[in-house]
Amino acid sequence: MKISKTTRRMLIMLGAMVLLVAALALGKALEIRRLIAAIPKPQPQTVSTIEARRLPWQPQLRAVGTLTAVRGADLASEVAGLVRSVHFRSGQDVRAGALLVQLNADADVAQLRALEAAARQAATALERDRAQLAVQAVSQAQVDAGKDSLDAARAQVAQQAAMVAKKSIRAPFAGRLGIASPQPGQYVNAGATLVTLQTLDPIRAEFMLPQQQLAGLAVGQTVTLAVDAHAQHDYKGRITAINPKVDAATRNVLVEATVANPERRLLPGMFAEVRIDVGATEQRLTLPQAAITYNPYGSTVFVVERASAQAGAAAGSAPAASVASVASVASVASVASGASAASSGLVGGGSAEALAVRQVFVETGPTRGDQIAIVKGLEAGQQVVTSGQIKLKSGTPVVVDNRVQPADAAHPTPQEN
Repeated sequence: MKISKTTRRMLIMLGAMVLLVAALALGKALEIRRLIAAIPKPQPQTVSTIEARRLPWQPQLRAVGTLTAVRGADLASEVAGLVRSVHFRSGQDVRAGALLVQLNADADVAQLRALEAAARQAATALERDRAQLAVQAVSQAQVDAGKDSLDAARAQVAQQAAMVAKKSIRAPFAGRLGIASPQPGQYVNAGATLVTLQTLDPIRAEFMLPQQQLAGLAVGQTVTLAVDAHAQHDYKGRITAINPKVDAATRNVLVEATVANPERRLLPGMFAEVRIDVGATEQRLTLPQAAITYNPYGSTVFVVERASAQAGAAAGSAPAASVASVASVASVASVASGASAASSGLVGGGSAEALAVRQVFVETGPTRGDQIAIVKGLEAGQQVVTSGQIKLKSGTPVVVDNRVQPADAAHPTPQEN
């Protein structure tokens, strides 16, 4: 079949257009490759790491409680009066029955003496009537009337004596007094607080626990208290009572513990952190709490591995977290912590094999001090980033500097200056 000249021209033009488009596409591909090659490679980020370890873990119940005195009261006068004298100092320890404040009772004492005299007179008259009754000089009715008069006089004496006693404010129990408020010459009203009195040793701690934790509680169980005022000390005590009623609003139960306080450091009104050991000691995988990154979609950690292991995992040729990679990272971390080959404390570059991180989702458990338990997502022996996570993502190259580590104490205490 013979092709016409017109068809031949059209084919030539179409071929030229295809060649032109191919040339433009090749040029664009070369330009894109050049731009990609010009992008700087990510620089290694400096991080600190720690090995995930299984440690003994004692399950605990925790609560925040309030300290209360075994016996405590704000002392007040039952009657109004003028303060005659004050017999204590602020902060003084007193015994039960010690005189604290004396109100003016002169008029009451005088009235008491008059009533005592009337009672003595009634007693004398009764004795005379009984002697006369023996010789039939008076009637039995007169003797009975004299006896009633004596009983009434003695009741008036007892009543007035009680009134006089009310003018002497005494300590109802042994304890430590607060700051003195009454002053000699001051007039106090009935019911006005004069001073507080608190028994400090022992002291009680009251706290609430959810009803689902009742199974782990028992009277006599040991508790440990910590207060901010004396954070370097723990105080031991025992549960002395568990409320037989659960709060219907909160579904919590009130628990009371008694704690020895021989140094009187614990004071009523303080709040305290209460820890109660329950069950047997377990072995749990732990990390510093600083190693956990909390996100709306879950908790994550960054695991340090050999970069070659990550590349193999991506290609399907090797597992992402092999035992060999963990051993390699552990050896590198040991060099970073003080080996002569890396006196600067930095590893991950130079002659050492390159390291990279992989973000891993984890399920966290309870906490204690600076530590947190890992329930799922990690294995013992893996190296986990403990600082520098904010600049990381999966695949980021890293160097390890373990000269400074975050806190990782089960029971942290304040550092001494």
